[in-house]
Amino acid sequence: MKTLVVTYLPRGEQSYTKKLVDAFLDIVDPQNVEVIDLLQDMPDVFTQECLEAYTQRNYMGQKLDAAHQKAIAKMDRMAAQFKAAEVVVIASPMHNFSLPALTKAYFDSVMLKGVTWDILEGGKFAGLMTGKKALILLASGGVYEGAMASWDHAVSLAKLEFQFMGFSDIRAVTAAGMNAGKRKPEEIVAEAQEKVRAIVGEWYS
Repeated sequence: MKTLVVTYLPRGEQSYTKKLVDAFLDIVDPQNVEVIDLLQDMPDVFTQECLEAYTQRNYMGQKLDAAHQKAIAKMDRMAAQFKAAEVVVIASPMHNFSLPALTKAYFDSVMLKGVTWDILEGGKFAGLMTGKKALILLASGGVYEGAMASWDHAVSLAKLEFQFMGFSDIRAVTAAGMNAGKRKPEEIVAEAQEKVRAIVGEWYS
């Protein structure tokens, strides 16, 4: 299966999230995997000109002039790359209870009307990514379960974005509680890596 791995790993080799990504990449055929490092290929945000281009073309059906085509070109490239994948992996830490800015900007870049989702007659939303799989890999300092579940706006947001685009199988593996002091980080990571390997075995067998 054609797989797209999108990473935001600002801590580099020290990143706990990277250890989850490595567990995935170690056992997936590299010939079918494309990796985007958002630190090296930063997604655009909706500037005034970019938003004008998106609205005029994707909502109003208008032809864009050269300036507006250029303004939305990177979003178009990332969205096309995203749509071509059968499996999408998003690897990111949690920052301040949610997705970091670059990770959210990536979702904004690929969630384009008429490309990965659309509006049907009667105003009903429809995801255009049906039949595809998504895996969220995320490390967090705290544990956001039970009474603390409402504090998580990272995994919950990523799942919602994928659901909206119509993904048929959405999984999440977290290395949670890295700074909580209740368990050794190595134990948490090793447990999460096993979950990643199990998903790979299920999807790629």
